[in-house]
Amino acid sequence: MVSEFETRKDTIQELTESAADHVGRIAQIITAAVRDVAREIGDWATDVIEMNEASRRARADERRAPSADREAPGPVVVDESP
Repeated sequence: MVSEFETRKDTIQELTESAADHVGRIAQIITAAVRDVAREIGDWATDVIEMNEASRRARADERRAPSADREAPGPVVVDESP
């Protein structure tokens, strides 16, 4: 027959093992969430950098373009004669 002490010891052992399993799973969930958030922030930062570089290149292209290309077009003349 199992003593009351041993029954309590077994119960505490099972509870401890169960807690360790659950805490481990929770830690994995948190770790994955932190990893995913870090990846999304990194991807977003990459997008910002690429857009900034594209904008800089567009401004440089605009400065190199001949001035005639940058002038506003004159009024449009429509010939309404029959």
